[in-house]
Amino acid sequence: MAVKPIRLFGDPVLRTPAEPVRDFDKELRQLVKDLTDTMIDAPGAGLAAPQLGVGLRVFTYYIEDRLGHLVNPTLDLSEETETDDEGCLSLPGLAFPTPRSVRAVAKGFNMHGEPIVLEGTHLLARCVQHETDHLDGVIFIDRMDPEQRKAAMKAIREAEWFGDPAPVVRESPHRTYGKAI
Repeated sequence: MAVKPIRLFGDPVLRTPAEPVRDFDKELRQLVKDLTDTMIDAPGAGLAAPQLGVGLRVFTYYIEDRLGHLVNPTLDLSEETETDDEGCLSLPGLAFPTPRSVRAVAKGFNMHGEPIVLEGTHLLARCVQHETDHLDGVIFIDRMDPEQRKAAMKAIREAEWFGDPAPVVRESPHRTYGKAI
């Protein structure tokens, strides 16, 4: 099991757009395993590479017994939206009403470079949008209206974990995927 520390709100890596994956190699497969193990251990519904400090366009998801990952995703979203509570492993213990498209079609690749199309509604669509936002340097509270975002920021500042330093990541010869930003 390769559980890694999850970066918390305030860490600059969460606001940095991730780079496309170019090499579908052993290092990418290890990253997908680390993301999956960490997401399941947390437990969470999804986890994006920047949340582990890796600036690559990769995320994992575990929704309604569907476990998977997507590399270099692009999204087609429905115009119909819904607002529901949303949380994030980088903002532990907090959830806020967030608008999202009801339906999403995500296109990308698996860790072997084979094309994937992932279609979903409601929770799966929300997860895919949330994780793709992470790859773009966007955090879900950015999707809220200004008044709700102000209330969310107050709750974040009052959270027990707020202001904790980012985990120290020591590079090892065995951990070479991507670049820790």
